Amino acid sequence: MFKKTIIGALVIGCIASSCNKDDDSNNVPAKSDLTFNLTGLEDLGKNYLYEGWIIVNGVPVSTGTFSVNNEGKLSNTTFSVISESLKKATSFVLTIEPNPDPNPAPADTKLLKGDFGTGNTATVGLDPVAEKGFTGSSGNFFLRTPTDENLGSANNGNDQFGVWFGTPGMPPVASLNLPILNAGWKYEGWVVSNGVPISTGTFTVASAADDNAGDINGFSETASNGPQLPGEDFFRNAPEGITFPLDVREKTVVISVEPFPDNATAPFLLKPLVGKAGTQTAPTSYPFEFSNASFPSGTVSR
Repeated sequence: MFKKTIIGALVIGCIASSCNKDDDSNNVPAKSDLTFNLTGLEDLGKNYLYEGWIIVNGVPVSTGTFSVNNEGKLSNTTFSVISESLKKATSFVLTIEPNPDPNPAPADTKLLKGDFGTGNTATVGLDPVAEKGFTGSSGNFFLRTPTDENLGSANNGNDQFGVWFGTPGMPPVASLNLPILNAGWKYEGWVVSNGVPISTGTFTVASAADDNAGDINGFSETASNGPQLPGEDFFRNAPEGITFPLDVREKTVVISVEPFPDNATAPFLLKPLVGKAGTQTAPTSYPFEFSNASFPSGTVSR
């Protein structure tokens, strides 16, 4: 009788334990897959990751992080997300986050966004970078060295060593037609020499000097005399492997859009304006051409 009592208690205990486990499993929220079909993203290096977010009742909910290799392949394309949240999501946003990331909220560097609308697929675009978009971006650049200490005349004989973004004149005037960037982004100019991109500095306004102006560690001959335009003369503090003064003639000139802050020494994947310098210095100017070939695109499906 005693043994039967013990066995009965054990059976009842096992049943009770089993019921408790079933209750626990029933409390786990159901999950569904969110699938990315994105192209044109680039390797961010070890210090940054991409992170997806769905917007639910106006609140961002992380869908997880991923990296991209040097061939543009995502480390993960399918993410498990709480079904109820995914069903209620109105849009998707992709950000660039530091790794490790001390802040659980999305960074300002929001790269892509798409709305689900009444369907289950969001087509993403660059609205978080510039709401008005980059289509129609244009502008000119010219070769001149206004920071040269030997300013004997308007043309000092070495204008091939500088590039400025605008139309030459007395004074030169701004000509870049670019959209206003949202928080987390800046423009940056580049000259490509033998495959190596050399920065002319970052800027947010095309009608003012860029962030390199007045920098004693910059490339210009002096920290003054530059026009109220983005641009650079290439006389001193040459990067390793580059010889200054740098002849900009027949070089490719690029305006990129960069994450801010930015720890990379190379241009980011967004390069809306690309031009080619000729052999003539100012007053000749050269046009930029709009290019969306570097823009990422794709869809996110729930």
